[in-house]
Amino acid sequence: MYAYHDGTRMNCPECGHAWDADTLAEEQAVEGAVLDANGNPLQDGDSVVVIKDLPVKGAPKPVKAGTKVKNIRLVDGDHNIACKIDGFGAMGLKSEFVRKA
Repeated sequence: MYAYHDGTRMNCPECGHAWDADTLAEEQAVEGAVLDANGNPLQDGDSVVVIKDLPVKGAPKPVKAGTKVKNIRLVDGDHNIACKIDGFGAMGLKSEFVRKA
């Protein structure tokens, strides 16, 4: 990359694109973040609300929409939220099925 700083913005001489270096740093920080269904970044210890009924293997009933889950923990993998839900115990959730409370 041959980008250079002109005093206010970063510029690419190959394509002519110009961008704000501070905005780029913020965007890159958000890219690695775990986001809820509304695009809000989640952190360890947050509380979330389930937005749709989620079937649970081996359980007679699903986790109902509107269930509040407290003190989540972010983990790597497909189910990127580790938590405990009353009546179900420890389980993993996908961040796309929750919203920040």
